[in-house]
Amino acid sequence: MVSAYRQIGDLPQLIPVFPLDGALLLPGGELPLQIFEPRYLNMVDDVMAGDRVIGMIQTRGGSRERPRLAVVGCLGRITSYAETSDGRYLITLTGVCRFEAGEELDLRLPYRQLRARYDRFEGDLADDQEVEADDEERARFGAALKRYLNRRELDIDWETAQDAPLESLVNSLCMGLAFAPAEKQAFLEAPDLAARFEVLTTLLEIDVADPDDERPQLQ
Repeated sequence: MVSAYRQIGDLPQLIPVFPLDGALLLPGGELPLQIFEPRYLNMVDDVMAGDRVIGMIQTRGGSRERPRLAVVGCLGRITSYAETSDGRYLITLTGVCRFEAGEELDLRLPYRQLRARYDRFEGDLADDQEVEADDEERARFGAALKRYLNRRELDIDWETAQDAPLESLVNSLCMGLAFAPAEKQAFLEAPDLAARFEVLTTLLEIDVADPDDERPQLQ
């Protein structure tokens, strides 16, 4: 967790947002991004001169030029920054806290800004989040994950995975595996880590149970 923020009163109320479907940032997670569009280069320039925070958020329809924003996003702080010789920015966002998307402001900037509401997600700032899972639940999760990875001919370091805290493993899998945008949003909107663990396990099971890879999508 980013130590500068201990309570929701410390978090900025007006934030720039980066709408990007399929890109999931969770509290405590790290999301590498390559920035090249002029409006988002402008955004990074502005936030680097300020508090270095960006709200990652998905969309939910609307026009291609200005899609509607999802109800929930995640605030991230730039914790790594580099500029390439051709003018791109390579940044890493570390997740701080989820937010509800409030009023969008027209500040005549090339990128979008909104008021963020954090009250529902105050627990994201706690340092002691854990997944309470018994042996049966862990075995169910492990079996579903192995079948999912085998089906896609993917591999992970199982020894490292088994030694990792379940909380870190769940969040990294939610962010890193190739789930659909609606499924990524379900991970983000799960009330807590225990609920996210259950959503992940269920989606892994749905995936491996469908031989035609046409599993139902969350809406």
